[in-house]
Formats: sequence, structure tokens, C-alpha cells
Amino acid sequence: MSSPQRIPVGRKRRRPTRTGTVLSEEAIVAEALELLEAPGRSALTVRRLGEALGCDPSAVYRYFANTDALLLAVADRLIGDAFEGFAPGEDWIASLREFATRVHGSVLRHPRLATVRASRVTAGPAECRAVDTGIGILLNAGFPPSDAVRLYHVFIDTVLAHAILDAEVRDLTEQQREHQARVWQDLYGTLPPETYPNLHAVRDRLTDMADSGFPATLDVLLAQFAALRP
Repeated sequence: MSSPQRIPVGRKRRRPTRTGTVLSEEAIVAEALELLEAPGRSALTVRRLGEALGCDPSAVYRYFANTDALLLAVADRLIGDAFEGFAPGEDWIASLREFATRVHGSVLRHPRLATVRASRVTAGPAECRAVDTGIGILLNAGFPPSDAVRLYHVFIDTVLAHAILDAEVRDLTEQQREHQARVWQDLYGTLPPETYPNLHAVRDRLTDMADSGFPATLDVLLAQFAALRP
């Protein structure tokens, strides 16, 4: 894991911008998040960010080395928001379930950052706390360190993969989603049994395929973890 690029304190601006905003890492991250989630799919640029903050775009570089570092800071902010108020309980399965649900829900609330959340390591304080908490749940459940790390890796990658998939589906138009739901019943559910005997046998349940597979996957995953517990 590479360390985030730190900007010397002396380079940071403390005077208000022309809009009255006092620049800070938190203010820049908040504005960047708004720009990323604004209607349309415009890329995050320092120029647009400077316009929104009412400052010269170069002022952003006093806080972040580049836009990639800023993007990772935004992702870390969302991780922190997702786990606000979360405290693992004595029931480790229930704690992992809530952990997974919080991550999944956060990605769906911010779908444009789904790929960044799943593919990048932010190296920020929120992600460090999240990883520490997740591995801690498994350690406290009795798993040895090697298994705790391995299972956490499987756990978080599975959750994030489903979150990306569900975020992509949510980003479809309503017409596209309705069409996909109808296909399972109107096409797959009516295929001839002579050619597709297995689909015919489960034809009354094929509409379940239109729903997210995340809840069922999480049930199976946690059941497997429980079976592996020493």
C-alpha cells in the first residue's frame, strides 16, 4: 500500500476564497463529492472544482497532489460515513452482516464512485479503521490471523463486487430494468421443456433472478464462515 501524498502545512491556504469559503481538505472533498454526483457525467477537474469553490484552481494543489489523490480522499470520506456509529457486538455473524450491509448500501448511494471504492486502496484513516474493524470481528470470533485476513479478503471483495453490480443495475433506465424483469418470466419461463428441462422445472421461480443476489450471497457466505470457525 502506497502512502498518500502529503502536502506541507505551510502551503495550505487559510484566507477565505472570493465566495467566503475558507479552504480545507474537508471543504474540498465535500465540494468534489457534489461535483461527482451532480447530474451528467462530467469528469472531476481542478478547474471545475476551483470554480465551485470560488478560488484559483491551483489552490487545490496546496491540499492534494493531484486529482487522483483527491478522488481517493472522497472515497475515504464515504467509507467513514458508511461506518458512522457502527460498533461490532458479541454476535460476530450479526456484526459482519451489518458491516456488509453498510458497505453495500453506501456504494448504492454513491454509484459513480463504485468502481473507485472497489478497486482502489484509499490508505486513508476511514479505510484503515474499517479494515481494522472487519479483521477484528474475525479475530474475536476465534479465527487465527491467517484465516482472519483471508476470510476478510473474500468477504469484502464479495460485498464490493455485488455492490458494483447492483449499482450498475440501478443506473439503468426504468424501461431497461422492467424489460430485464419481464425477460425472466416471458422468455426464460416459457422455453420448451424438451430443450430446456431445468429451466422449465423452476419456471415459477425465475422471476427471482430479477432481484439482487446480494442478500442470498451474504447468507451463504456467512454460513460458510460459521462452518469454518475453529
